[in-house]
Amino acid sequence: MSDENIFDVTILGAGPVGMYGAYYAGFRRLKMKIIDSLTEVGGQITALYPEKDIYDVAGYARIRGKDLVRALADQMNQYEPTLALGQKALGLRRRDDGVLEITTDKEIHLTRVLLIAGGIGLFTPRKYAEAEINRFEWKGLYYTMTDPHMYVDKKVLVSGGGDSAVDWALHLHRIARDVAIIHRRDDFRAHEDSVHKMRQAVKVLTSYVLKSLEGDGKLQRAILTNTKTKQDEVFECDMVLACLGFIANQGPIKEWGLDLVNDGVQVNIRMETSVAGVYAAGDIAQYEGKPKLIAVGFGEAAVAINNAAVYIDPKKRVFPGHSSGSH
Repeated sequence: MSDENIFDVTILGAGPVGMYGAYYAGFRRLKMKIIDSLTEVGGQITALYPEKDIYDVAGYARIRGKDLVRALADQMNQYEPTLALGQKALGLRRRDDGVLEITTDKEIHLTRVLLIAGGIGLFTPRKYAEAEINRFEWKGLYYTMTDPHMYVDKKVLVSGGGDSAVDWALHLHRIARDVAIIHRRDDFRAHEDSVHKMRQAVKVLTSYVLKSLEGDGKLQRAILTNTKTKQDEVFECDMVLACLGFIANQGPIKEWGLDLVNDGVQVNIRMETSVAGVYAAGDIAQYEGKPKLIAVGFGEAAVAINNAAVYIDPKKRVFPGHSSGSH
């Protein structure tokens, strides 16, 4: 196979970190490709919360998910990356000539370096186990949000205690008729400033869990249980948005010979994995003391690509100089 079919860098994952990695690979004049199982770029943001405000990107007090994806696409597209979307990665092996061979459900991709930027891997929203709740799924109960207009002038109950639940409660406060949030604990896991703003804007019910949902063909009320008093209460609502987290599955990556830890891939300070030529960045990359933020993932992608450039060509420098420097 000719060298023109071998890419310098192939990025697994077209979420924000993968897109920034593609941009930075182009910035280093590396021929790059992105593979993703979804049919659009943007990863989890595009699939689950394109309308959600994101607060941890430098330069923006907040930015809507789809606007961030659009800006990242504009940034990377100036270097014309090859996109292989709608393809599930299955296998990874090294050929005798050192080239990495990535097998998907549609074709084989050849690359000198692989950057895994797959976020939390294959993900599905965590759902309630109770039939009394789930029978209202798509009839007033939702686990993800792609169209906030559905919630305009509605009475909404948000369930959850993490960043997603708190951020959505704040967002819905601007468009819904009434918003309340329930959480089984007194403390929220979300960022402190977001929790502070939420407490000023919406009704907060701590030490409550969702017991069941009721309604005649469509959702009309939620039955809540107070975890301290064990008493049930009726809460009138039109819609429930349950933000219970995600069930992550690393999929075939588990069979690739990488050192795995917790829910990700172990990396060193150069973002190298235990397999030569394979790097990781974003939520899937694991090391001690790491906060899982998009902003952190952007930096990891730049570290990975700069070190990958030297791996590909030892004559290159890890640090090529910064774009804001004087020349």
